Amino acid sequence: MGSVSTIRVLDPARAVLSIAAHATTIRANRIWGLFVRDISASAVMMGLLAAFVGYAASFAIVLAGLTAAGASDGQAATGLFFATLGMGICSIWLPAITRIPAAVAWSTPGAAFLASSVLLPGGFGEAVGAMTLAAALIVLTGIVPALGRVVAAIPKPIASALLAGVLLKLCLAPAVGLGVAPWLVLPVLVAWVLGMAVHRLAAMPLAVAAFVGVLVVTVDAGAMPPLAALSLREFALVPPVFTLRAFISVALPLYLVTMAGQNIPGFAVLELNGYPVVRQSFLRKTGLASLLIAPFGAIPVNMSAITAAMMSGEDAGADPARRYWAAITSGVVYMALALAAGAITTLAGLAPAVLITAVAGLALIPALVGSLSAAFADKSQTEAPALTFLIAASGMTLLGVSGAFWGVLAGVLIWTVKRLRP
Repeated sequence: MGSVSTIRVLDPARAVLSIAAHATTIRANRIWGLFVRDISASAVMMGLLAAFVGYAASFAIVLAGLTAAGASDGQAATGLFFATLGMGICSIWLPAITRIPAAVAWSTPGAAFLASSVLLPGGFGEAVGAMTLAAALIVLTGIVPALGRVVAAIPKPIASALLAGVLLKLCLAPAVGLGVAPWLVLPVLVAWVLGMAVHRLAAMPLAVAAFVGVLVVTVDAGAMPPLAALSLREFALVPPVFTLRAFISVALPLYLVTMAGQNIPGFAVLELNGYPVVRQSFLRKTGLASLLIAPFGAIPVNMSAITAAMMSGEDAGADPARRYWAAITSGVVYMALALAAGAITTLAGLAPAVLITAVAGLALIPALVGSLSAAFADKSQTEAPALTFLIAASGMTLLGVSGAFWGVLAGVLIWTVKRLRP
């Protein structure tokens, strides 16, 4: 009797669970159907274009930054792989859960800062420690809103001048390379100018195509590695080295240029196009992704402004509610491009350093022009951003701390004094 009564009690419970599971399945299928139904050809095409332009325009900057920070070829390839993978995962994850075209990219200003910084005594391990701390600061900003307000309180001209100072050295590389090896740099420069004449988004893809052409013509066929050597066969994990010097000299400026040069403009682009943005949530998620990939030598990932402008406009579809598929498409492309990190790093290693830095510098010229314009937009406050720009661009170090930190400090001080002056 006991066993019969137990069965009678359990049967209704099983029935309820079965009905609930069936209803959940139906609901999930309905949501998935609506999700897939949002796909449009225009969004997919714009996502493909944005991913190609974003990657082609900046992979040389990332490699230049990692190499300047002391990374070996294997460490640079690993860093490029995880940075690409990080922005690919975030570019799928964030749009899928928010249904907005939340474009994610790696920190191009951060990579440019690493490329223009003095090599840390602790080598690449100390640089990895600084990148880890910068990622932790981004996570902390997403948790503590007051920290975000502190960053936002830095006058925009000072932040723009810092970014311009960080970019200047690399933007001079095309001119320097033209004087050192004109037969290498001139074809790339001409392709960039022709692309700019057609459309600014075509400039860097054409420059990269010319770069590949120069490699094909100038590199000895015998120096080309076998196909097996072009794959990323193992990851070069770098134990981070944490020092106060690296925190002040690299982590803080890297955090500031990532916030001022990427995250804040990226949020502004989405909001300008009418999309609701929960900034703290996005900062936590991209910061966490940056924290996970940092031990592999990857620069932080963050919100993107340029590709967000491409994927949140009408070119990505007539219906704003369906444009998030452009960002998801870009994420899928980034994850596929991550697999090419070994080949890209190997082929880039065959090119003369002057050619790599020239390509990276061309990609940063629009950002330099924009940051300089914003730095000196306020005609009553030109001294403070000018000093920030000059100190950051000088490459100087004082008490073991880089000029980027001292530039911001001097600029904020002068800005405040002028504001308080009667």
